Amino acid sequence: MTLWRPVSEQVWQGRDDSAEASNAKRIFQTIQQQAQFAPASSGIALLGFACDEGVKRNHGRPGAAQAPDVLRKALANMASHQGHEQLADLGTIEVEGDGLEAAQRALSDAVTACQRSGMHTLVFGGGHETAWAHGRGILDAFPHERVAIINLDAHLDLRKAECATSGTPFRQLAHYCAEQSRAFQYACFGVSRAANTQALWNEAERLNVTLVEDLHFRRDALSALEEVLAGADSVYLTIDLDVLPAGEMPAVSAPAALGIPALDLLSVIERICRSGKLRAADLVEFNPHYDQDGQGAKLAARLAWQIAHWWA
Repeated sequence: MTLWRPVSEQVWQGRDDSAEASNAKRIFQTIQQQAQFAPASSGIALLGFACDEGVKRNHGRPGAAQAPDVLRKALANMASHQGHEQLADLGTIEVEGDGLEAAQRALSDAVTACQRSGMHTLVFGGGHETAWAHGRGILDAFPHERVAIINLDAHLDLRKAECATSGTPFRQLAHYCAEQSRAFQYACFGVSRAANTQALWNEAERLNVTLVEDLHFRRDALSALEEVLAGADSVYLTIDLDVLPAGEMPAVSAPAALGIPALDLLSVIERICRSGKLRAADLVEFNPHYDQDGQGAKLAARLAWQIAHWWA
């Protein structure tokens, strides 16, 4: 596969406690590593998307291209419990120069191949341009299903632009659905009215987007989620880490002034994972350049750890 590379053996390392007991294992000891892209008939395919070209085009702070391996390293030393044995690292898609669209096509094709083979996909971005590629791959894999796109994010990412950016993925997915005469089922939880112009708010209303504002997250998120899940056959969950408060997650392109605490997010994430409808998930916008003592990486990796643990 073009633009694909395997993950270095130096990434998946950690503390070896196996002398204590046979089940004293950590993720680096149970994850399946592959030297070539070869989807299996089951399991969770971990893919990296080493890209921040979309962030650059959106005038954000670049650095997210380094995120996939940093997040892998943070995940590697966490304990391996039920569900984590399903994880298989299927490598990383990289951008060559400013060739964002080619890399997005490669990721979409990889996701579709994994899903059709029988694997779920867990992607470490990259900027939120990851979502156009990941979402398209899911839509292509399940052309006859009602696919709900659930975005945990301070931003709607429905921007109009001359070319794809980290701010355009859901507008692109809306157009893609329209071209195929299929419903665009998009929900944005944790969205900040202060971080989105009225034009973007109007676009969300035009597209009938399900919105739960940051101010009302604790009150409305779970009930709104039930409606979204009821109307879906499959779910694609995308987590923009800037939905978290800046104090919990400073390592993003656009830190949130308010944000949703991780514990509140996790109640929504757990419900999605246990719904039996989750096909794909990603974590995007992590920027190692702005991390503090690896705390942001550890929190993002913990979210990924929970998703794999809860995935039904």
